[in-house]
Amino acid sequence: MSHNTFGHLFRVTTFGESHGPALGCVVDGCPPGVELAEDDLQPYLDQRKPGQSRHTTQRKESDRVRILSGVFEGVTTGTPIGLMIENEDQRSKDYSEIKDKFRPGHADYTYIAKYGRRDYRGGGRSSARETAMRVAAGGVARKVLGPDIVIRGAMVRMGEEQIDYANWDWDQVQQNPFFSPDASSVAGFETYLDGVRKAGSSVGAAVEVHASGVPAGWGAPIYGKLDAELAAAMMSINAVKGVEIGAGMEAARLTGEQNADEMRMDAGEPVFLSNNNGGVLGGISTGQDLIVRFSVKPTSSILTPRRTIDADGNETEISTKGRHDPCVGIRAVPIGEAMMACVLADQMLRHRAQCG
Repeated sequence: MSHNTFGHLFRVTTFGESHGPALGCVVDGCPPGVELAEDDLQPYLDQRKPGQSRHTTQRKESDRVRILSGVFEGVTTGTPIGLMIENEDQRSKDYSEIKDKFRPGHADYTYIAKYGRRDYRGGGRSSARETAMRVAAGGVARKVLGPDIVIRGAMVRMGEEQIDYANWDWDQVQQNPFFSPDASSVAGFETYLDGVRKAGSSVGAAVEVHASGVPAGWGAPIYGKLDAELAAAMMSINAVKGVEIGAGMEAARLTGEQNADEMRMDAGEPVFLSNNNGGVLGGISTGQDLIVRFSVKPTSSILTPRRTIDADGNETEISTKGRHDPCVGIRAVPIGEAMMACVLADQMLRHRAQCG
């Protein structure tokens, strides 16, 4: 299996499977002299780990990260940083009944079509469990970026329920199990997801990630566009099926006058009067907040019987037992933040290499 690495100068390679002994990653290209400890990374992993509420999978994983290399006396050495998380609560027997069947909406069939084999235990490499290492790598990226760049994410929609943007409050995001910035939406999310879970089904979600403090000038005009790389990073997250930058798809409804982010001067600095561009123009950051939104499809493993085929080509039905997120989009919030951080760390190093 190829293509397990992303990034250019700040490069992340992940390895491991959902039901293997451990997950790991190698972060290459981190500059020397950056203060880094396991405690710097753990808070982000704690946000993503399963089993923290009834609204996520009940698989119990502590997700304690270990730094294996690349750090000496509390600072990075400039050599590859090895990170590892041990799997602790695998129940592979939950998947024995479906090992020869393809879950509709899952990667089971495509893995067989490409490789001629698959790890049916939780999806193996296609499992969202792999994203734990992206979150760990994102913690390293945040240290490279420094405290002036703040990356925050929130869930803004779940199925038919959505937040009221007029109530947006970042302080609310860590106060509820849905990462919602709108306190008034929490009760609706809770009731809605309880119904979905009791029905043995699942539902999709939308996540929005912001980055403030990014200076103007990062990115490249053609094949290294900042927004293109952000979109690719978000699309690489399991179950993501759509990405928007700024106004996104709504831009198709706007006129030139409405879409134009007009400019003025304030204390000798240029300021924008709106941010339909999501902080990127011509592939290069404007200095405004970067705003990326992505949609996550419903979890494919559900109890409701669905029509499918098996490995021998027989038509059959499938019902997936085990422990699954009724809305995997909830835990996608810290993953989206991590991918934003990794892209920005890479873009920062590339900008510095070219422009000093």
